[in-house]
Amino acid sequence: MNKHRLGTSELYISEIGLGCMSLGTEEDKGVYLIHEALEKGINFLDTADLYDAGRNEEIIGQAIRHRREDVVIATKVGNRRRPGQEGWDWDPSKAYIKSAVKDSLRRLQTDYIDLYQLHGGTIEDPIEETIEAFEELKQEGFIRYYGISSIRPNVIREYVKRSNIISVMSQYSILDRRPEEEILPLLAQHDISLIARGPLAGGILTERGRVKAEKNYLDYDREALLALHDKLTQQSGDGLHLTQTALRYPLSHPSVATIIPGASSLEQLLQNVAAAGSPPLSEETLNILRGISNANQYAQHR
Repeated sequence: MNKHRLGTSELYISEIGLGCMSLGTEEDKGVYLIHEALEKGINFLDTADLYDAGRNEEIIGQAIRHRREDVVIATKVGNRRRPGQEGWDWDPSKAYIKSAVKDSLRRLQTDYIDLYQLHGGTIEDPIEETIEAFEELKQEGFIRYYGISSIRPNVIREYVKRSNIISVMSQYSILDRRPEEEILPLLAQHDISLIARGPLAGGILTERGRVKAEKNYLDYDREALLALHDKLTQQSGDGLHLTQTALRYPLSHPSVATIIPGASSLEQLLQNVAAAGSPPLSEETLNILRGISNANQYAQHR
């Protein structure tokens, strides 16, 4: 599988990673899927301390404890669970970040995290304090690099300007092309990589996507989603199935280092991996896909 450099770091990650949030809480199943992913050439695992209250990190820890050198681990911090309370609240403070990283390290059964990401962020956060926490964790050897997971351009701009992030994780697909407007050009200018989550738009951009299109998605209503799915199925070019086309689309941008579709079954994992063996989309196909999504976005706002 092709590997891309993450920003200006020393990390080279598979162009298709594994979004671990969908693994579930059953350890044997989760470990099996991670091992299958590694065997298929995936080396980038993305998780967060929030997922299943830390259980997701624990499963990854079990899966990679004898294969740490084969894996690039990315996890996230900022959503704080408090004992005795349901849900979580937002805490980007230095004290919390430096405390939470130790819990993640314990669950992941490792002494360092390759990529530690702020799991959100607002413009009202104590951004300098947050950055200071990540920089100190680097100096102390607990993390190798850091980034931010956000869809908010104003927050991303601040971290690009004021920090040493190597990556931004953001939703990006044929159906959600918001990063193309401002974020991708900004990241390209600063040699920062995009990690594209949601490339299949919750399963809508798959062969079975008509079933998934029962609910609205962003500005698309059900009728528009069904029409778009039909057009994309007909126009998927370069000899690819819709799933492969959808997975290749974000990778067509040079600033995208990896995509992280989830997989809750071996079948889904193999479908994701199949896109790694596909050639890049041609410019003709890219233009067709952009035209279809543009037409549907226009229809939603007229």
